[in-house]
Amino acid sequence: MIDVLVIGGGNAALCAALMAREAGASVMLLESAPREWRGGNSQHTRNLRCMHDAPQDVLIDAYPEEEFWQDLLKVTGGITNEHLARLVIRASSNCRDWMRKHGVHFQPPLSGALHVARTNAFFMGGGKALVNAYYRSAEDLGVQIRYNAPVDAIELDGDRFVAARIGGERIEARACVLAAGGFESNREWLREAWGQNERGEWPADNFLIRGTRFNMGVLLKYMIEAGADAIGDPSQSHCVAIDARAPLYDGGICTRIDCVSLGVVLNNKAERFYDEGEDFWPKRYAIWGRLVAQQPNQIGYSIIDAKAVGRFMPPVFPGVTANTLPELARKLGLDEATFMRTINEYNAACRVGKFDHTVLDDCHTEGVTPAKTHWARPLDTAPFYGYALRPGITFTYLGLKVNDRAAVHFDGQPSQNLFVAGEMMAGNVLGKGYTAGVGMSIGTTFGRIAGTEAAHAAAAVKAGKAGNTTARSSKASQDIEHATS
Repeated sequence: MIDVLVIGGGNAALCAALMAREAGASVMLLESAPREWRGGNSQHTRNLRCMHDAPQDVLIDAYPEEEFWQDLLKVTGGITNEHLARLVIRASSNCRDWMRKHGVHFQPPLSGALHVARTNAFFMGGGKALVNAYYRSAEDLGVQIRYNAPVDAIELDGDRFVAARIGGERIEARACVLAAGGFESNREWLREAWGQNERGEWPADNFLIRGTRFNMGVLLKYMIEAGADAIGDPSQSHCVAIDARAPLYDGGICTRIDCVSLGVVLNNKAERFYDEGEDFWPKRYAIWGRLVAQQPNQIGYSIIDAKAVGRFMPPVFPGVTANTLPELARKLGLDEATFMRTINEYNAACRVGKFDHTVLDDCHTEGVTPAKTHWARPLDTAPFYGYALRPGITFTYLGLKVNDRAAVHFDGQPSQNLFVAGEMMAGNVLGKGYTAGVGMSIGTTFGRIAGTEAAHAAAAVKAGKAGNTTARSSKASQDIEHATS
């Protein structure tokens, strides 16, 4: 019998497998995807958000704990577990050396309109390179890896893990880490979560899945139905406004439209519906998918002029281009009269001060609803560009409730040998909203904790001390304590 079974194949699962193996446990990792699609949503990531009190290797200036917490508090609207959130924040300060040990490389700080040179550490080669590095390290350490291995059931004895099932196959282990992702690829579950709106539409029918096609939520649903304590709103997710021409699955970062704060966004009635300049883009990009999802036909249009070009990361598809605003309206299929009225009202309302997209500048609107708080400049310089937007779901926030040992709970009581990490528990920290890189911070932190705790639990079973968790001291917990000292 193996010591630790890890179910999942992304960042959190790999961190758990590596930590469990480093702690001396025998480890098997089950990835539902084929090898060429391994890594879940982690293959589409680029960075993780890191606390630091002074300049550190690839991070400039300082990003102290309290600022990180306030950023998270703002985007979640307070729907977060502060104890677990601060655990993630502190752990984010000291994980990079461990990541490097397992083959992850970081690139120098980014500058410009992304506003993240101070807060986020970027992986050299992106998430795909990170995932590949972790798989290589896991293989070198002797972790057994199986692909095309979708677990569809968990065998429990009360709150204790006994075995996982893949169809008729049964795999026993002394402890288990669940890290199999959310349910964003399950269209029926998304329909159920979002329901039907007042216009008689089923919004989820128009969602694109920015992340992996393999996150169907089978294991999450099984655990909730088996009595595991759940947390989070099933309609909340990392939901980004992406190019409407993006593929149904696995579009990744290149389909995101990053020029929203530099112009205006209209719905299919050619009307504005939210403050495009509310805050820096990394703190607001993940609300725009939900905003577009609330509009008729779940579509929006990001409109900019030539002044914005070069100030944002260009998407994979070029925008619709026109030499005049009326021409752009016609090309986008929007009512020309309403389009021009909306743009003219916005242009007249702009109070242009000193434009600077790297700070919260004083360029704003007056006398128009909704207001634009920052970076408001008239759209008056040809050529003009338009990008059609659809909601792009990256991962869902409904998950399993945990404590700071990453233990799955049943009726409020933590399991002694069943743990969870990554998207399957991110809702403990992310009740709603998002700020760039925090998903990887959560997955890395709780993956490392879950793996170490699972190794301890397996060792206790082998020693005949199952259930005795007093005086347990995991390396992950020690790391976190060191980070706050």
